Amino acid sequence: MMRSPGRDPAPSDGEEASDSTPLLQGAWPAEGAPVCCSARYNLAVLAFFGFFVLYALRVNLSVALVDMVDSNTTSADNVTSKECAEHSAPVKILRRQTGKRYQWDAETQGWILGSFFYGYIVTQVPGGYIARKVGGKRLLGFGILGTAVFTLFTPIAADFGVGALVVLRALEGLGEGVTFPAMHAMWSSWAPPLERSKLLSISYAGAQLGTVVSLPLSGIICLYMNWTYVFYLFGIVGIIWFILWISLVSDTPETHMRISQYEKEYILSSLRNQLSSQKSVPWVPMLKSLPLWAIVVAHFSYNWTFYTLLTLLPTYMKEILRFNIQENGFLSALPYLGCWLCMILSGQAADNLRAKWNVSTVCVRRVFTLIGMIGPAVFLVAAGFIGCDYSLAVAFLTISTALGGFCSSGFSINHLDIAPSWNGNSEGRDCLPLLRAHHDSWHIVGI
Repeated sequence: MMRSPGRDPAPSDGEEASDSTPLLQGAWPAEGAPVCCSARYNLAVLAFFGFFVLYALRVNLSVALVDMVDSNTTSADNVTSKECAEHSAPVKILRRQTGKRYQWDAETQGWILGSFFYGYIVTQVPGGYIARKVGGKRLLGFGILGTAVFTLFTPIAADFGVGALVVLRALEGLGEGVTFPAMHAMWSSWAPPLERSKLLSISYAGAQLGTVVSLPLSGIICLYMNWTYVFYLFGIVGIIWFILWISLVSDTPETHMRISQYEKEYILSSLRNQLSSQKSVPWVPMLKSLPLWAIVVAHFSYNWTFYTLLTLLPTYMKEILRFNIQENGFLSALPYLGCWLCMILSGQAADNLRAKWNVSTVCVRRVFTLIGMIGPAVFLVAAGFIGCDYSLAVAFLTISTALGGFCSSGFSINHLDIAPSWNGNSEGRDCLPLLRAHHDSWHIVGI
Protein backbone atom coordinates (compact mmCIF):
# COMPACT_ATOMS: atom_id res chain seq x y z
CA MET A 1 0.00 0.00 0.00
CA MET A 2 1.30 3.46 -0.95
CA ARG A 3 -0.06 6.66 0.53
CA SER A 4 0.63 10.28 -0.14
CA PRO A 5 3.39 11.73 2.03
CA GLY A 6 1.20 14.67 2.92
CA ARG A 7 -1.36 12.58 4.77
CA ASP A 8 -1.30 11.14 8.24
CA PRO A 9 -3.05 7.81 7.73
CA ALA A 10 -4.49 5.67 10.44
CA PRO A 11 -2.71 2.40 11.03
CA SER A 12 -4.05 -0.48 9.01
CA ASP A 13 -4.73 -3.95 10.28
CA GLY A 14 -2.66 -7.04 9.73
CA GLU A 15 0.85 -7.40 8.51
CA GLU A 16 1.48 -3.83 7.40
CA ALA A 17 0.41 -2.38 10.71
CA SER A 18 2.60 -4.69 12.73
CA ASP A 19 5.42 -4.15 10.27
CA SER A 20 5.26 -0.36 10.29
CA THR A 21 4.56 0.27 13.95
CA PRO A 22 8.01 -0.26 15.49
CA LEU A 23 9.60 1.72 12.67
CA LEU A 24 7.29 4.73 12.65
CA GLN A 25 6.56 5.23 16.31
CA GLY A 26 8.93 6.83 18.77
CA ALA A 27 9.74 9.93 20.68
CA TRP A 28 12.49 11.27 18.44
CA PRO A 29 11.95 14.44 16.37
CA ALA A 30 10.03 13.91 13.13
CA GLU A 31 12.75 15.50 11.02
CA GLY A 32 15.56 13.70 12.79
CA ALA A 33 19.02 15.03 13.48
CA PRO A 34 20.79 16.90 10.66
CA VAL A 35 22.67 14.76 8.17
CA CYS A 36 25.51 17.14 7.38
CA CYS A 37 28.61 16.50 9.51
CA SER A 38 26.67 14.07 11.70
CA ALA A 39 28.49 11.31 13.53
CA ARG A 40 26.32 8.55 12.04
CA TYR A 41 26.96 9.66 8.45
CA ASN A 42 30.65 10.16 9.20
CA LEU A 43 30.61 6.53 10.35
CA ALA A 44 28.90 5.55 7.09
CA VAL A 45 31.56 7.35 5.03
CA LEU A 46 34.45 5.75 6.93
CA ALA A 47 32.74 2.37 6.63
CA PHE A 48 32.31 3.06 2.91
CA PHE A 49 36.07 3.47 2.50
CA GLY A 50 36.65 0.48 4.76
CA PHE A 51 34.63 -1.79 2.50
CA PHE A 52 36.26 -0.10 -0.49
CA VAL A 53 39.62 -1.30 0.83
CA LEU A 54 38.15 -4.65 1.86
CA TYR A 55 37.02 -5.57 -1.64
CA ALA A 56 40.07 -4.05 -3.30
CA LEU A 57 42.19 -6.43 -1.21
CA ARG A 58 39.84 -9.29 -2.07
CA VAL A 59 39.68 -8.96 -5.86
CA ASN A 60 43.12 -7.62 -6.81
CA LEU A 61 44.44 -11.16 -7.18
CA SER A 62 41.79 -11.92 -9.81
CA VAL A 63 43.44 -9.46 -12.23
CA ALA A 64 47.02 -9.89 -11.04
CA LEU A 65 46.76 -13.65 -11.52
CA VAL A 66 46.14 -13.09 -15.23
CA ASP A 67 49.62 -11.51 -15.43
CA MET A 68 51.25 -13.88 -12.94
CA VAL A 69 50.55 -17.01 -14.97
CA ASP A 70 52.28 -18.04 -18.18
CA SER A 71 49.46 -17.80 -20.73
CA ASN A 72 50.70 -20.85 -22.62
CA THR A 73 50.08 -23.00 -19.55
CA THR A 74 46.44 -21.92 -19.25
CA SER A 75 45.69 -22.15 -22.96
CA ALA A 76 46.89 -25.74 -23.13
CA ASP A 77 44.34 -26.84 -20.52
CA ASN A 78 41.38 -24.72 -21.64
CA VAL A 79 39.42 -26.41 -24.44
CA THR A 80 37.20 -23.34 -24.98
CA SER A 81 39.93 -20.69 -24.99
CA LYS A 82 40.09 -20.64 -28.82
CA GLU A 83 36.35 -20.57 -29.38
CA CYS A 84 36.24 -16.79 -29.80
CA ALA A 85 38.58 -15.10 -32.25
CA GLU A 86 41.36 -12.76 -31.16
CA HIS A 87 40.12 -9.19 -31.51
CA SER A 88 42.00 -6.95 -29.08
CA ALA A 89 44.46 -4.52 -30.59
CA PRO A 90 48.03 -5.35 -29.56
CA VAL A 91 49.44 -3.28 -26.71
CA LYS A 92 51.91 -0.81 -28.23
CA ILE A 93 53.56 0.44 -25.07
CA LEU A 94 56.80 -0.81 -23.62
CA ARG A 95 55.96 -3.03 -20.66
CA ARG A 96 58.21 -3.74 -17.71
CA GLN A 97 58.32 -7.53 -17.82
CA THR A 98 59.96 -7.79 -14.40
CA GLY A 99 57.25 -9.79 -12.64
CA LYS A 100 57.91 -13.50 -12.31
CA ARG A 101 55.66 -15.87 -14.27
CA TYR A 102 54.41 -19.18 -12.88
CA GLN A 103 53.46 -22.44 -14.55
CA TRP A 104 50.06 -22.80 -12.89
CA ASP A 105 47.36 -24.69 -14.74
CA ALA A 106 43.63 -23.86 -14.57
CA GLU A 107 43.00 -26.20 -11.62
CA THR A 108 45.82 -24.66 -9.61
CA GLN A 109 44.52 -21.18 -10.33
CA GLY A 110 41.10 -22.28 -9.11
CA TRP A 111 42.58 -23.42 -5.80
CA ILE A 112 44.43 -20.13 -5.39
CA LEU A 113 41.37 -18.00 -6.14
CA GLY A 114 39.09 -20.12 -3.96
CA SER A 115 41.43 -20.39 -0.98
CA PHE A 116 40.36 -16.97 0.29
CA PHE A 117 36.90 -18.32 1.06
CA TYR A 118 38.22 -21.27 3.05
CA GLY A 119 39.31 -18.79 5.69
CA TYR A 120 36.37 -16.46 5.10
CA ILE A 121 33.81 -19.09 6.03
CA VAL A 122 35.48 -19.94 9.36
CA THR A 123 35.12 -16.55 11.08
CA GLN A 124 31.54 -15.76 10.06
CA VAL A 125 29.61 -16.97 13.11
CA PRO A 126 32.42 -16.30 15.64
CA GLY A 127 32.55 -12.74 14.30
CA GLY A 128 29.25 -11.93 16.00
CA TYR A 129 30.46 -13.13 19.39
CA ILE A 130 33.84 -11.45 19.07
CA ALA A 131 32.11 -8.17 18.18
CA ARG A 132 30.19 -8.45 21.46
CA LYS A 133 33.39 -8.96 23.45
CA VAL A 134 35.79 -6.48 21.88
CA GLY A 135 33.43 -4.15 19.96
CA GLY A 136 32.72 -3.88 16.25
CA LYS A 137 35.17 -1.00 15.84
CA ARG A 138 38.22 -3.00 16.85
CA LEU A 139 37.09 -6.19 15.15
CA LEU A 140 36.41 -4.53 11.80
CA GLY A 141 39.57 -2.45 12.01
CA PHE A 142 41.94 -5.27 12.87
CA GLY A 143 40.20 -7.61 10.40
CA ILE A 144 41.01 -5.26 7.51
CA LEU A 145 44.45 -4.46 8.91
CA GLY A 146 45.33 -8.16 9.04
CA THR A 147 44.18 -8.64 5.46
CA ALA A 148 46.23 -5.62 4.33
CA VAL A 149 49.40 -6.88 6.02
CA PHE A 150 49.00 -10.37 4.56
CA THR A 151 48.44 -8.81 1.13
CA LEU A 152 51.87 -7.18 1.32
CA PHE A 153 53.42 -10.66 1.62
CA THR A 154 51.63 -12.09 -1.44
CA PRO A 155 54.64 -11.85 -3.82
CA ILE A 156 56.84 -13.61 -1.28
CA ALA A 157 54.27 -16.36 -0.75
CA ALA A 158 53.97 -16.86 -4.53
CA ASP A 159 57.72 -17.42 -4.74
CA PHE A 160 57.53 -20.04 -1.99
CA GLY A 161 54.95 -21.97 -3.99
CA VAL A 162 51.27 -22.67 -4.46
CA GLY A 163 50.84 -24.07 -0.94
CA ALA A 164 52.19 -20.93 0.72
CA LEU A 165 49.99 -18.69 -1.43
CA VAL A 166 46.89 -20.75 -0.69
CA VAL A 167 47.57 -20.55 3.06
CA LEU A 168 48.19 -16.79 2.86
CA ARG A 169 44.93 -16.19 1.00
CA ALA A 170 43.06 -18.32 3.53
CA LEU A 171 44.52 -16.16 6.32
CA GLU A 172 43.30 -13.06 4.49
CA GLY A 173 39.87 -14.66 4.40
CA LEU A 174 39.99 -15.18 8.16
CA GLY A 175 40.51 -11.44 8.62
CA GLU A 176 37.77 -10.40 6.22
CA GLY A 177 35.26 -12.92 7.56
CA VAL A 178 34.57 -10.88 10.69
CA THR A 179 33.96 -7.58 8.91
CA PHE A 180 30.26 -7.83 8.06
CA PRO A 181 29.23 -9.17 11.49
CA ALA A 182 31.29 -6.41 13.11
CA MET A 183 29.74 -3.70 10.94
CA HIS A 184 26.23 -4.94 11.61
CA ALA A 185 26.87 -4.98 15.34
CA MET A 186 27.87 -1.32 15.08
CA TRP A 187 24.90 -0.30 12.94
CA SER A 188 22.52 -1.91 15.40
CA SER A 189 23.59 0.86 17.79
CA TRP A 190 23.94 3.66 15.25
CA ALA A 191 21.25 3.39 12.56
CA PRO A 192 17.81 4.94 13.22
CA PRO A 193 15.17 2.65 11.68
CA LEU A 194 14.01 5.09 9.01
CA GLU A 195 17.59 5.80 7.91
CA ARG A 196 18.66 2.17 7.93
CA SER A 197 18.57 1.55 4.18
CA LYS A 198 20.47 4.75 3.38
CA LEU A 199 23.19 4.26 5.99
CA LEU A 200 23.82 0.61 5.22
CA SER A 201 23.66 1.17 1.46
CA ILE A 202 26.27 3.92 1.74
CA SER A 203 28.50 1.69 3.86
CA TYR A 204 28.35 -1.40 1.69
CA ALA A 205 28.44 0.49 -1.61
CA GLY A 206 32.12 0.92 -0.84
CA ALA A 207 32.56 -2.77 -1.62
CA GLN A 208 31.29 -2.28 -5.15
CA LEU A 209 33.30 0.89 -5.74
CA GLY A 210 36.40 -0.86 -4.39
CA THR A 211 35.86 -3.52 -7.02
CA VAL A 212 35.25 -0.88 -9.70
CA VAL A 213 38.52 0.92 -8.90
CA SER A 214 40.76 -2.03 -8.07
CA LEU A 215 40.04 -4.11 -11.17
CA PRO A 216 41.11 -1.53 -13.79
CA LEU A 217 43.80 -0.09 -11.54
CA SER A 218 45.29 -3.55 -11.08
CA GLY A 219 45.29 -3.97 -14.85
CA ILE A 220 47.06 -0.62 -15.33
CA ILE A 221 49.67 -1.47 -12.68
CA CYS A 222 50.32 -4.84 -14.31
CA LEU A 223 50.62 -3.13 -17.69
CA TYR A 224 52.97 -0.29 -16.80
CA MET A 225 54.84 -1.80 -13.85
CA ASN A 226 54.42 -5.42 -12.74
CA TRP A 227 51.94 -7.47 -10.75
CA THR A 228 53.83 -7.29 -7.43
CA TYR A 229 52.99 -3.58 -7.06
CA VAL A 230 49.27 -4.43 -7.10
CA PHE A 231 49.63 -6.02 -3.67
CA TYR A 232 52.00 -3.39 -2.29
CA LEU A 233 49.72 -0.48 -3.23
CA PHE A 234 46.48 -1.91 -1.83
CA GLY A 235 48.19 -3.24 1.29
CA ILE A 236 49.53 0.23 2.16
CA VAL A 237 46.12 1.82 1.52
CA GLY A 238 44.56 -0.66 3.95
CA ILE A 239 47.01 0.29 6.70
CA ILE A 240 46.31 4.02 6.20
CA TRP A 241 42.55 3.40 6.44
CA PHE A 242 43.01 1.44 9.68
CA ILE A 243 44.76 4.41 11.33
CA LEU A 244 41.87 6.74 10.40
CA TRP A 245 39.23 4.22 11.52
CA ILE A 246 40.73 3.62 14.95
CA SER A 247 41.19 7.36 15.50
CA LEU A 248 37.76 8.62 14.43
CA VAL A 249 35.14 5.93 15.16
CA SER A 250 33.33 4.73 18.30
CA ASP A 251 31.30 1.58 18.91
CA THR A 252 28.19 3.41 20.17
CA PRO A 253 26.82 6.96 20.22
CA GLU A 254 27.33 7.10 24.00
CA THR A 255 31.10 6.61 23.66
CA HIS A 256 31.59 8.97 20.72
CA MET A 257 33.62 12.02 21.71
CA ARG A 258 32.37 14.45 19.03
CA ILE A 259 28.70 13.59 18.57
CA SER A 260 26.19 16.34 19.36
CA GLN A 261 23.79 15.82 22.23
CA TYR A 262 20.84 16.27 19.88
CA GLU A 263 22.02 13.56 17.50
CA LYS A 264 22.82 11.22 20.37
CA GLU A 265 19.33 11.58 21.80
CA TYR A 266 17.80 11.18 18.34
CA ILE A 267 19.60 7.87 17.72
CA LEU A 268 19.01 6.44 21.20
CA SER A 269 15.33 7.36 21.29
CA SER A 270 14.73 5.98 17.80
CA LEU A 271 16.08 2.60 18.86
CA ARG A 272 14.53 2.53 22.33
CA ASN A 273 11.39 0.62 21.31
CA GLN A 274 13.44 -2.00 19.49
CA LEU A 275 15.83 -2.97 22.27
CA SER A 276 15.68 -6.56 23.49
CA SER A 277 15.65 -7.68 27.13
CA GLN A 278 16.67 -11.19 26.07
CA LYS A 279 19.92 -12.17 27.78
CA SER A 280 20.55 -15.52 26.10
CA VAL A 281 20.66 -16.56 22.47
CA PRO A 282 17.21 -17.89 21.45
CA TRP A 283 18.56 -20.79 19.42
CA VAL A 284 15.33 -22.77 19.00
CA PRO A 285 13.15 -19.81 17.90
CA MET A 286 15.91 -18.75 15.51
CA LEU A 287 16.14 -22.19 13.91
CA LYS A 288 12.35 -22.28 13.56
CA SER A 289 12.13 -18.77 12.10
CA LEU A 290 10.89 -18.84 8.50
CA PRO A 291 11.97 -15.22 7.85
CA LEU A 292 15.48 -16.13 8.98
CA TRP A 293 15.65 -19.14 6.66
CA ALA A 294 14.27 -17.01 3.83
CA ILE A 295 17.23 -14.66 4.34
CA VAL A 296 19.63 -17.63 4.35
CA VAL A 297 18.24 -18.98 1.07
CA ALA A 298 18.32 -15.51 -0.51
CA HIS A 299 21.95 -15.02 0.51
CA PHE A 300 22.92 -18.43 -0.81
CA SER A 301 21.29 -17.79 -4.17
CA TYR A 302 22.64 -14.28 -4.63
CA ASN A 303 26.18 -14.96 -3.39
CA TRP A 304 26.58 -18.06 -5.52
CA THR A 305 26.47 -15.87 -8.60
CA PHE A 306 28.07 -12.76 -7.12
CA TYR A 307 31.25 -14.40 -5.83
CA THR A 308 31.63 -16.62 -8.89
CA LEU A 309 31.69 -13.54 -11.13
CA LEU A 310 33.79 -11.54 -8.67
CA THR A 311 36.49 -14.22 -8.65
CA LEU A 312 36.46 -15.48 -12.24
CA LEU A 313 35.25 -12.59 -14.40
CA PRO A 314 38.78 -11.35 -15.28
CA THR A 315 39.77 -14.89 -16.28
CA TYR A 316 36.64 -15.17 -18.45
CA MET A 317 37.43 -11.84 -20.07
CA LYS A 318 40.93 -13.03 -20.96
CA GLU A 319 40.49 -16.71 -21.81
CA ILE A 320 37.08 -16.67 -23.53
CA LEU A 321 36.40 -13.13 -24.73
CA ARG A 322 40.12 -12.60 -25.42
CA PHE A 323 40.53 -9.09 -24.02
CA ASN A 324 44.06 -7.92 -23.21
CA ILE A 325 45.15 -7.06 -19.66
CA GLN A 326 44.27 -3.35 -19.93
CA GLU A 327 40.82 -3.93 -21.45
CA ASN A 328 40.25 -6.77 -19.00
CA GLY A 329 40.51 -4.60 -15.90
CA PHE A 330 38.18 -1.89 -17.18
CA LEU A 331 35.54 -4.23 -18.61
CA SER A 332 35.55 -6.44 -15.51
CA ALA A 333 34.88 -3.33 -13.42
CA LEU A 334 31.85 -2.15 -15.42
CA PRO A 335 29.33 -4.54 -13.80
CA TYR A 336 30.35 -3.39 -10.32
CA LEU A 337 30.08 0.28 -11.25
CA GLY A 338 26.47 -0.41 -12.17
CA CYS A 339 25.95 -2.33 -8.94
CA TRP A 340 27.40 0.54 -6.91
CA LEU A 341 25.04 3.05 -8.51
CA CYS A 342 22.04 0.78 -7.93
CA MET A 343 22.98 0.28 -4.28
CA ILE A 344 23.15 4.02 -3.61
CA LEU A 345 19.91 4.78 -5.47
CA SER A 346 17.99 1.84 -4.03
CA GLY A 347 18.93 2.81 -0.48
CA GLN A 348 17.56 6.30 -0.98
CA ALA A 349 14.43 4.99 -2.69
CA ALA A 350 13.73 2.34 -0.04
CA ASP A 351 13.85 4.77 2.88
CA ASN A 352 11.79 7.35 1.01
CA LEU A 353 9.11 4.77 0.34
CA ARG A 354 9.00 3.82 4.02
CA ALA A 355 9.31 7.28 5.59
CA LYS A 356 7.40 9.52 3.16
CA TRP A 357 4.92 7.17 1.53
CA ASN A 358 4.32 4.81 4.46
CA VAL A 359 5.00 1.72 2.35
CA SER A 360 5.45 -1.20 4.73
CA THR A 361 8.96 -2.44 5.37
CA VAL A 362 8.06 -5.99 4.36
CA CYS A 363 6.71 -4.74 1.02
CA VAL A 364 9.85 -2.69 0.32
CA ARG A 365 12.15 -5.59 1.19
CA ARG A 366 10.20 -8.02 -0.99
CA VAL A 367 10.03 -5.74 -4.03
CA PHE A 368 13.70 -4.80 -3.93
CA THR A 369 14.72 -8.42 -3.41
CA LEU A 370 12.57 -9.49 -6.34
CA ILE A 371 14.19 -6.94 -8.64
CA GLY A 372 17.66 -7.81 -7.37
CA MET A 373 17.22 -11.57 -7.86
CA ILE A 374 15.05 -12.06 -10.96
CA GLY A 375 16.71 -9.32 -13.03
CA PRO A 376 20.27 -10.65 -12.67
CA ALA A 377 19.12 -14.23 -13.30
CA VAL A 378 17.47 -13.32 -16.61
CA PHE A 379 20.47 -11.44 -18.01
CA LEU A 380 23.03 -13.93 -16.72
CA VAL A 381 21.22 -16.84 -18.40
CA ALA A 382 20.91 -14.77 -21.58
CA ALA A 383 24.68 -14.14 -21.52
CA GLY A 384 25.23 -17.87 -21.96
CA PHE A 385 23.48 -17.89 -25.34
CA ILE A 386 25.14 -14.99 -27.14
CA GLY A 387 28.31 -16.75 -28.27
CA CYS A 388 31.22 -14.44 -29.06
CA ASP A 389 29.27 -11.19 -29.31
CA TYR A 390 31.70 -9.24 -27.12
CA SER A 391 29.63 -6.09 -26.73
CA LEU A 392 26.47 -7.97 -25.83
CA ALA A 393 28.35 -10.22 -23.39
CA VAL A 394 29.74 -7.24 -21.48
CA ALA A 395 26.35 -5.47 -21.59
CA PHE A 396 24.43 -8.47 -20.22
CA LEU A 397 26.97 -9.12 -17.45
CA THR A 398 26.89 -5.43 -16.51
CA ILE A 399 23.09 -5.25 -16.35
CA SER A 400 22.91 -8.52 -14.41
CA THR A 401 25.36 -7.41 -11.73
CA ALA A 402 23.93 -3.86 -11.59
CA LEU A 403 20.39 -5.06 -10.88
CA GLY A 404 21.77 -7.15 -8.04
CA GLY A 405 22.46 -3.86 -6.24
CA PHE A 406 18.76 -3.63 -5.38
CA CYS A 407 19.26 -6.52 -2.96
CA SER A 408 21.21 -4.19 -0.68
CA SER A 409 17.85 -2.68 0.35
CA GLY A 410 16.09 -6.04 0.25
CA PHE A 411 17.10 -9.26 1.98
CA SER A 412 20.64 -7.99 2.55
CA ILE A 413 19.58 -5.81 5.50
CA ASN A 414 16.32 -7.57 6.39
CA HIS A 415 17.94 -9.23 9.40
CA LEU A 416 18.22 -5.76 10.95
CA ASP A 417 14.43 -5.50 10.65
CA ILE A 418 13.62 -8.85 12.28
CA ALA A 419 16.24 -8.82 15.04
CA PRO A 420 16.17 -6.60 18.15
CA SER A 421 18.52 -3.64 18.36
CA TRP A 422 21.52 -3.50 20.61
CA ASN A 423 22.64 -0.65 22.76
CA GLY A 424 25.96 -0.98 24.53
CA ASN A 425 24.23 -0.42 27.89
CA SER A 426 21.11 -2.44 27.21
CA GLU A 427 20.10 -5.69 28.78
CA GLY A 428 19.77 -7.26 25.35
CA ARG A 429 23.46 -6.90 24.66
CA ASP A 430 24.24 -10.60 25.08
CA CYS A 431 21.90 -11.94 22.45
CA LEU A 432 22.19 -9.30 19.79
CA PRO A 433 25.59 -9.87 18.16
CA LEU A 434 24.57 -13.24 16.79
CA LEU A 435 21.20 -11.93 15.65
CA ARG A 436 22.73 -8.85 14.09
CA ALA A 437 25.49 -10.80 12.40
CA HIS A 438 23.08 -12.71 10.18
CA HIS A 439 24.32 -10.93 7.10
CA ASP A 440 27.40 -13.16 7.01
CA SER A 441 27.02 -15.47 9.97
CA TRP A 442 23.94 -17.13 8.50
CA HIS A 443 24.70 -16.97 4.79
CA ILE A 444 28.08 -18.67 4.99
CA VAL A 445 26.69 -21.49 2.86
CA GLY A 446 26.41 -18.97 0.05
CA ILE A 447 30.05 -17.92 0.05
